[in-house]
Amino acid sequence: MSQIRRLPETLVNRIAAGEVVERPAAAVKELVENAIDAGATQIEVALGGGGRSLIAVSDDGIGMDGEDLELAVDRHATSKLADDTLVEIDTLGFRGEALPSIGAVSRLKITSRRKGADAAVEIAVEGGLKGQTRPAAGPVGTRVEVRDLFYATPARLKFLKSERAETQAVADTLRRLAMAYPEIGFSLTDGERRIFAFRPEAGLGAAARLARLARIMGRDFAENALEIEAERDLICLDGHAGLPTLNRGTAQHQYLFVNGRPVRDRLMQGVVRAAYQDLLARDRHPMVALFLTVPSALVDVNVHPAKAEVRFREPQLVRGLIIGALRHALAEAGHRAATALGGIGGLGTANRANLPFGSSTGLPTGSSTGSPTDLSTGGGDQASLWAAARQAAAGILPPRLSTAAAGRATAFWAPPSVDDQGLADPPTPGMDRDPLAPPAARGAAPAAAGPVDATLRAHPLGAALAQLHDTYILAETDHGLVVVDQHAAHERLVYERMKRHMAEAGVPSQGLLLPEVVDLDEAAADALVRRAPELARMGLDIEAFGPGAVLVRGVPALLGRVDARGLIRDLADEIAEYDDALALADRLEAVCSTMACHGSVRAGRTLSVPEMNALLREMEITPHSGQCNHGRPTWVSLDRGAIERLFGRR
Repeated sequence: MSQIRRLPETLVNRIAAGEVVERPAAAVKELVENAIDAGATQIEVALGGGGRSLIAVSDDGIGMDGEDLELAVDRHATSKLADDTLVEIDTLGFRGEALPSIGAVSRLKITSRRKGADAAVEIAVEGGLKGQTRPAAGPVGTRVEVRDLFYATPARLKFLKSERAETQAVADTLRRLAMAYPEIGFSLTDGERRIFAFRPEAGLGAAARLARLARIMGRDFAENALEIEAERDLICLDGHAGLPTLNRGTAQHQYLFVNGRPVRDRLMQGVVRAAYQDLLARDRHPMVALFLTVPSALVDVNVHPAKAEVRFREPQLVRGLIIGALRHALAEAGHRAATALGGIGGLGTANRANLPFGSSTGLPTGSSTGSPTDLSTGGGDQASLWAAARQAAAGILPPRLSTAAAGRATAFWAPPSVDDQGLADPPTPGMDRDPLAPPAARGAAPAAAGPVDATLRAHPLGAALAQLHDTYILAETDHGLVVVDQHAAHERLVYERMKRHMAEAGVPSQGLLLPEVVDLDEAAADALVRRAPELARMGLDIEAFGPGAVLVRGVPALLGRVDARGLIRDLADEIAEYDDALALADRLEAVCSTMACHGSVRAGRTLSVPEMNALLREMEITPHSGQCNHGRPTWVSLDRGAIERLFGRR
């Protein structure tokens, strides 16, 4: 039998390197975190061969003397723990494994000079063999050079990707740290090419952070980001979240930080998805940068060798805080839509170059009407209009909000009354609840807009002028032009009504004069019938009608006349996508979204000018009306200056 033996120190360090330093980006992360903990205000990273041949990290931090430098390359030696406990970790690094692990698999040289010292000192570690400290020349701070990474463990080199891929991984790592520390300057070079350089941001707080985010995530994000700020039980959340219409095809643009640490935590990623779940299509992802500050005793950052994951003592508290803050900010955005549409899948870069979109409010960026909050005259900015409408709906009449405006908001939010025959009364004047009826049956033939009403034009979405291709509404504002997708906009309005009714007492049902039989396959029909009690609360009255058939007796009153067959088949497909054990209430948003799509004004339907104006007014007081249920924008705007530039007047 073999005897137990103690592994040599060099082999132990190489094993640790396999956990901590899996690729050049991991080494850069450890070295830059050390520089941040050392109080650096400028950090420069240089690569050679994508980090294989050279990684050099220079900072202007506090530096080290010869005694500290010798200890720094020993295992489990650190200056970042005040005592021998691991309960409260207030620094980015604390294990004391990074430098010895890197030195075990490369040729490492550290040059450092403490402030006030006459000269710098340096030490070299090659393949785990530590040299002696000696005097050297160098500025205040520390420079770490890592050459020939993994030369001592050549098998590891086979698992590295191309030079370009490794450089991109390093750049992503450094950008994430730069987001968390806008007060520090960061630069990255690869050979003679400078990849980026971020100077320290002026100012403090959210403004400095947003300026740094704009440099990394793009100006579009900064222009269409909502400020997030919330606190609960000593846990603080701040940052910025993009409007739903500014989305991407992957979750790569979701940046999450805990106590200044970039993390890839599945809990937090799932929470972001949940907050946007009824605002985006399933294959689209929001852009967010969220910074969570948690008392050290309530979070464990020691659960992963590379510190990429964290564990919360009260995960449900964190989850509720993030979801609540995101949903509140999205609701406060009202009808606002993104000014840049390149990530939505509708407009490509070339199209955006020819469409200089202005402010999504229809006003020039940073401007407002400057008049009192009054929905009857259109005064006030969009946030004030939206807040006033919600207050009016709740029966709270803000100062200077007209009685007529309050009445319109209250009428919109009020559930439809049902007469003795079970029919809901008409919707808001100008908005026909029968999306499938021909124009003649509605008695609302298309009409010319005539002179534009100045009071309507002063509204954020302006006064309707005309309908384009029976699909888009053109509206004039005081400052430009608004184009509205009528189907997408009305779909969101119907959806929000259904959600509100569901939160109260359920959606009223309107009985069909002649019940309709819908044929399905037997499994789909059985699944629907099992959900009949839950669907009834949503206003859909169905029952079994033999094998493979469903009888529809009533539909949600909000939808008016609806294609029952199409609705039932779409719901059957929706229910088939999730497990039978999952309550329908857990998929409420998806089911309501499917119903709302069937009950909205369709593209291709002619609308009268009063109907178009009514749609615009309802959008202005409806949350999330800037995007449809699938995350597409419901409206875009061109300010007057952009129009003049198109015609060479500016």
